[in-house]
Amino acid sequence: MIQKRSIKNATKWAMYLLHFVTISTVCGQSTAISYLSGTDKDHTVDWDFMVSSGANSGTWSKIPVPSNWETKGFGTYHYGWKEDFEKNEIGYYKHTFVSDAHWKNKTVKLVFEGAMTDTEVKVNGTSAGPMHQGSFYRFKYDITKLLKSSGENLLEVTVRKISSDTSVNRAERMSDFWVFGGIFRPVYLEIVPESHIEWTAIDAKADGSFLINVYTEGDQKNQTVEAQIKTMDGEKVGAPFRMPLEKDAEKTSLRTQVESPDLWSPEFPNRYQVELKLLDAKQNVVHTKTEKFGFRTVELKRGVGFFVNGVKVMFKGVNRHSAWPTSGRTMSKEISIMDVNLMKDMNMNAVRMSHYPPDGHFLEVCDSLGLFVIDELTGWQKKYDTAVGRKLLKEMVTKDVNHPSIVIWANGNEGGNNHELVEDYAKYDPQNRIVIHPWNIFNGTDTQHYKGYDCCDGSLYNGKEVFFPTEFLHGLFDGGHGAGLNDHWNKMMANPLSAGGFLWVFADEGVVRLDQGGRIDTDGNHAPDGILGPYREKEGSFYTIKEIWSPVYIDHEKLPTHFDGDLEIENRYLYTNLNTVQFEWKLSTFPSPYAQDTIGTVLDEGSISGPDLQPKQRGTIKIPFDQHKKVKADLLTLKATDVHGRELYTWTWPLKSVKTINEQWINEPRPQAKARVTETERDVTLTAGDLAISFDKSSGLIHQVKSGDQQIPFSNGPQPAIGKADFVSMEHTTKGDSVFVEIQYKDALKRVKYKLAPSGLLTLDYAYYHDTGGSGNAFDYLGINFDFPEELVTGVKYMGRGPYRVWKNRMKGNNYGVWHKKYNNTVTGESWEYPEFKGYYRNFNWVVIENTIKPFAIYSESDDLFLRLYTPPGPQAAENNHNSPPFPAGDISFLNGISAIGTKFDAATNHGPEGQPNKIGPEWIEGKLVFDFVGKYP
Repeated sequence: MIQKRSIKNATKWAMYLLHFVTISTVCGQSTAISYLSGTDKDHTVDWDFMVSSGANSGTWSKIPVPSNWETKGFGTYHYGWKEDFEKNEIGYYKHTFVSDAHWKNKTVKLVFEGAMTDTEVKVNGTSAGPMHQGSFYRFKYDITKLLKSSGENLLEVTVRKISSDTSVNRAERMSDFWVFGGIFRPVYLEIVPESHIEWTAIDAKADGSFLINVYTEGDQKNQTVEAQIKTMDGEKVGAPFRMPLEKDAEKTSLRTQVESPDLWSPEFPNRYQVELKLLDAKQNVVHTKTEKFGFRTVELKRGVGFFVNGVKVMFKGVNRHSAWPTSGRTMSKEISIMDVNLMKDMNMNAVRMSHYPPDGHFLEVCDSLGLFVIDELTGWQKKYDTAVGRKLLKEMVTKDVNHPSIVIWANGNEGGNNHELVEDYAKYDPQNRIVIHPWNIFNGTDTQHYKGYDCCDGSLYNGKEVFFPTEFLHGLFDGGHGAGLNDHWNKMMANPLSAGGFLWVFADEGVVRLDQGGRIDTDGNHAPDGILGPYREKEGSFYTIKEIWSPVYIDHEKLPTHFDGDLEIENRYLYTNLNTVQFEWKLSTFPSPYAQDTIGTVLDEGSISGPDLQPKQRGTIKIPFDQHKKVKADLLTLKATDVHGRELYTWTWPLKSVKTINEQWINEPRPQAKARVTETERDVTLTAGDLAISFDKSSGLIHQVKSGDQQIPFSNGPQPAIGKADFVSMEHTTKGDSVFVEIQYKDALKRVKYKLAPSGLLTLDYAYYHDTGGSGNAFDYLGINFDFPEELVTGVKYMGRGPYRVWKNRMKGNNYGVWHKKYNNTVTGESWEYPEFKGYYRNFNWVVIENTIKPFAIYSESDDLFLRLYTPPGPQAAENNHNSPPFPAGDISFLNGISAIGTKFDAATNHGPEGQPNKIGPEWIEGKLVFDFVGKYP
């Protein structure tokens, strides 16, 4: 009994403490927040709702807030430029909330973080204020006088999907992105003292100078603002400083100086906080407000470059929509953290908001994890009119001004730029950050979009302005992004006026269509243009970008024959010494093609710190492996990890030739049987044990393969990938226990020789060339082809670089190893089972073709051979062939050259040397393959 009473009393005491804390929050001096909606897509509150037209219209029901109503089964889905402005959907919301006695003598503001698009608000039947127009902006109403002193209050909100302001529709709705309706960001009450700090604007420079403009509301008589800078841990930095409020002054400015502050940058996102106190005449605290910020200086030096903290910056950036498949524009902090981490995992240092200001939590994560940000006023090729634009600009800047991550304001996009608004940014931003017009040459910058590698006389690469394309290498389907980036980046790195650029776009903007059985809709070819899928599935370009933009740059495609551990290395950081980077290395062997797993044995490993190299310096890193173990090893792996524990990149290099590696598997003991040859009118058949391989006497091509009782339909090769080979003759001989076949052709195939050994291994020795005019001949691909029915294939196990396919202009990003892949028929951007199965694979060693009949293996003796597995289907929504490169005939190919892939707007040839066709001279190209149709593969 005593124990129960103690528990009951403890519960009462805990409830009292909670109530006391709540009262202190409201009755004390800080701002209190009371949510009327949920806080994000995963934490919502149901409100009463009805939509005027479309799905589930005309009847009151419930809807979670925040949300876009389409994603909850209401209204009609629209992709921007297909908007029908005559069919405006109107959403009606109702919600009740209870007044709190502690609100007495307080100011209560009703805050909307974002609603699409025209929003009218009533509280207890009375209008809260003017209708708000514009989707992506925080707006608020003082509803103090509309609230009941006690009891329930009725909140009614009418949201029109289409604005009555034609310029809002032009800027926001007639756009190249999904347009939605509804209250899509949180709604809450902000309870403050009658006299309070409304907002602040900070300018904290790299030299430690600190300015804060404090904007107050209410009676300012005899009041003072006091500020105290603190670390994020709460430790005071310097002494407090204060300034009295001037009567009726719009703002009060406070200044101080901090000695040697830790600076903010993407590499070291150091932040501070400033605690503000509004004091009355008796020095009592009226209101407190705390803001986070970072010390850093941003400067555009015209004709020189873009500088942050005195360091010339190269933006390694991407554009990002605030989008999630099941919730539209309604996001969460968890998604923000995931997205920023994915960007930093790609070694990006910058992100552009496309094409509207994001949720506050996204900017907070950019601040804390470290990304440069371009924050953008909406205006997709059409601009806001000046009156409404000025209101929305102010709402954007006053909300976002203190984020150290924001280094540039973008005043609309691609011609949607109202020049009359440019000077307004400085009214609210004491840092006077540069304002750009993306797609234009403006204000000392050149940000033109989607220009080719050799473009632009007098501008961009050949201009006088600092240039950083705010969109380049449009990544539609599997093109762009990583494809072409190596060429563009090398050219940017070599140009003193380059400040980098921003890829289009971070993720496919796919929406789950509840009206179409739950399929993900990217509106044809309008929105499947991400590096990642809608749920952040990684495409191959993810890893290409990661390698190219690694701040630790190692440009060793191959290791020298007598590699002693020395690797040339370059520091491509902006602010970081490479001695802060930790390197882990290991020597290992490869597993057998017969093994169940894909992991070899580690022979030696260790870790070392990076060399003392400042940014832009080159040097050497020494890997201290055991030379005796190195001789036995097949692979060197080197992983770089930054000071924050994030992997920068992992490089892999084979330590032996393909021929040497494969010989250990080819020469394994096998059952022996004397090879024989027989002829019929149609075929020449080679046999060894229960293996029989037949060649068509009229063409010399493999006709059929039989292993025991199983017919393996591997056939119709080798055929040249380019050109034709006219059959001349076929001869066979027996030498010892092996059989040899030599086939003569005219034109493309110059040598085709087979050897069937007693082990059942069939060796093909071939050579080809294309005599079509001598040197300078250009071809999309080069090599030989075979057929094997795609419908029989279940997967592959292979050794080479993987697990992603490559293109001629997207070679980087894959690691050398043994990979296992199940068959899929993925069309990048239209389905999202990654890595894709079909395509080209680099540095092919061996492959086991898994199928429903009998797995078989093919080995190479060439170090730089490509394996081709079938032809990826072209995207159904494609409007051109830029993203569907040419492929050879047949099903399985062994190639010395492969095709490149283009972007949404351009062929691959427009984006650098790597995008050009393969050029060869008159010399022969030789190869050797070994086929194993007998072995027992897993």
